[in-house]
Amino acid sequence: MTLSVSGSFRPRRSVLYMPSSNDRALEKAKNLPCDGLILDLEDAVAPDAKPEAREKACAAVRSGEYGQRELTIRINGADTEWHADDMAAACAAGPDAIVVPKVNSADAVLRLVEAMAGHGAPEHTTLWAMLETPYAMLHAEEIAGASERLSVLVMGTNDLVKELYAEHVPGRQPVLAGLGLALLAARATGKVILDGVYNDVKNTDGFLAECRQGREMGFDGKTLIHPGQVEGANEAFAPSEQAVDDARGILRAWEDGAGSGVVTYNGRMIENLHVESAQRTLSIHDAISALQG
Repeated sequence: MTLSVSGSFRPRRSVLYMPSSNDRALEKAKNLPCDGLILDLEDAVAPDAKPEAREKACAAVRSGEYGQRELTIRINGADTEWHADDMAAACAAGPDAIVVPKVNSADAVLRLVEAMAGHGAPEHTTLWAMLETPYAMLHAEEIAGASERLSVLVMGTNDLVKELYAEHVPGRQPVLAGLGLALLAARATGKVILDGVYNDVKNTDGFLAECRQGREMGFDGKTLIHPGQVEGANEAFAPSEQAVDDARGILRAWEDGAGSGVVTYNGRMIENLHVESAQRTLSIHDAISALQG
């Protein structure tokens, strides 16, 4: 179950990348109905704009103007000239998380966590690791289990497709094996896992189909590259009204039938696993309702 630092469920249906060098985008993000923001210092920012983008991302985190949205900063990778300064600044700003690209090993996680501690990152600032290579997929469990401070795995599907010499195709057959390994690792270690981005922002049907696929596979939410994708992701990764009604019915039936041996709901036998799933569904629903006020 996805927990916030306060111990309550935290929805991450829609997590939007925003270029930190773009003042207009940062301002617009204050009113978007996304669950989380990744203030980007990496791919979305030109090399000569990175120092200024770093300052703007940290200022945004400190501003307190983004409501209940989860605020994270994606820093540049450990193999770049900007990484050390990014890490130091992000730790000082104290976002909800620091997102690091191309995390390929448990040792890399430990080095990042050590750097965060060395820079005095507040306790609430966790690490989000991006898995983007075949090597990372094959070592996903080691990566996910390396540190308690690592809270979220983020799929970097664009880089994975490139590394596989594959193609972006409907249904994502070339990357399903990697996605499956990462999902298994996340569930085995109790981490949250976010699906990768969908590139064609004009293809709404394709995007929604990929959201449904990700939800059916078990992802907690989806990373996004355009504000127009937020609503679709929010709907796809939220329990439907029917699912909420069924969850409540299952819990009522379980409570009413306590001690009777066999419990049924709508003709279906109910076991502990169904009760746990129903409780999770209601936790997600209640947390989303709280966000919406």
